[in-house]
Amino acid sequence: MSFDAADVHPLVEGARLDHVAVAVRDLAAAAGLFRDVLGGEFLFGSEIPSQAFRFVQYRLPGGGKFELVTPMGEGFVSRFLERRGEGVHHVTLRVSDIERQVERLRGGGVELTLVSFANEYWKEAFIHPSNAHGVLVQLAESPFTDDQAAEHMGRRFSEAALLGA
Repeated sequence: MSFDAADVHPLVEGARLDHVAVAVRDLAAAAGLFRDVLGGEFLFGSEIPSQAFRFVQYRLPGGGKFELVTPMGEGFVSRFLERRGEGVHHVTLRVSDIERQVERLRGGGVELTLVSFANEYWKEAFIHPSNAHGVLVQLAESPFTDDQAAEHMGRRFSEAALLGA
């Protein structure tokens, strides 16, 4: 990845930190820290069988979110845990007009992976850790606020069900 000083920077415009995702083996045990110790409030979660993982998000009272991800079988989360153990999996930045942001990044020589605009409710692109100082950076765009997503997802997946309680 190379950047020319004459290029217009930043390449990503208007990004804001959405959440830090942490890969864990046991969601309920991890909730003990992120909810009970750090004060996170359950926002929403889901199961993604096609990618063999489940997640829950907790919003902190002062702002910011943690997303806990755990495997449901063989997939990218189970491989991550086997190779690296529990810990930070990715950092997600919310952006608008992600298609334009991706064009700017590619034009600036930033290599992206897993670029997907197929889902109108969650478009995403990743900067691979090998190009981001060891951090998997996810850029994402959604038309929904956290509260709107929580209202919709909360009807489908309760915290207790996701934690296996």
